[in-house]
Amino acid sequence: MSNNSTLEKMRKMKFYGMLRAFTMNIEAGHNEKYTPDEMIAHLIASEWDDRHNRSIQRHIANARFRYPAGIEQIQYNHNRTLDKNQIERLAQCDFIPKHENILISGSTGTGKSYLASALGHQACLLGYKTLYFNTSKLFSILKMSKADGSYTKEINRIEKQQLLILDDFGIQPLDALNRSALMEIIEDRHGKASIIITAQVPVSKWHEVIGETTIADAIMDRIVHGAHRIDLTGESMRKKSQRTPMEKVPTEQFAE
Repeated sequence: MSNNSTLEKMRKMKFYGMLRAFTMNIEAGHNEKYTPDEMIAHLIASEWDDRHNRSIQRHIANARFRYPAGIEQIQYNHNRTLDKNQIERLAQCDFIPKHENILISGSTGTGKSYLASALGHQACLLGYKTLYFNTSKLFSILKMSKADGSYTKEINRIEKQQLLILDDFGIQPLDALNRSALMEIIEDRHGKASIIITAQVPVSKWHEVIGETTIADAIMDRIVHGAHRIDLTGESMRKKSQRTPMEKVPTEQFAE
């Protein structure tokens, strides 16, 4: 069997990792350096790596993050009250299989959205299905889905995610429809999947934002119990970036 025939079969079977590795070996003239078992191991490892990398890229694309973010770019300035050990532990994403939540609060510009997105990207790298939403936009989407009959489909899509990020929660008090939608989302995920929530208002004020005492009690009980809490302080990262030469500004300084 010719190499061209083998390559064509790899292409048709979508063994792109094998295809690339075998092509490179042919072009470099390295095939004769491998024993048969070494060649098989090399091709399988190449295919495995290729599929793993494509899976990660799909997870990141499907998450629809607001912007790229990385754990390694997080700044630990002394006035941010950000515990590096805590962040590094959370970056292992053990909280996801444990179905634990993360609540991040702080004034505007302190890096809440960046931190949430960085943890979300880390989850994608580790193979977890993740979905990011600006909370106000999510509620708008759900209201429109009520009108066009796709609400159940949208809720089911959210429920399937192992990690849900709700960014900028509490910008304005919830109306009855948004309160009901939030209750449904929280109830679906309670004890089954994780949520990261960011908000400018402190967690102690979320009850007022949600409104309607009975529902607020139920939501807060499910969100807060056993959650990891991060309260960011310090100067706005965006304001700080305006005083810093562009070439010296870390990525995080442009994030919420």
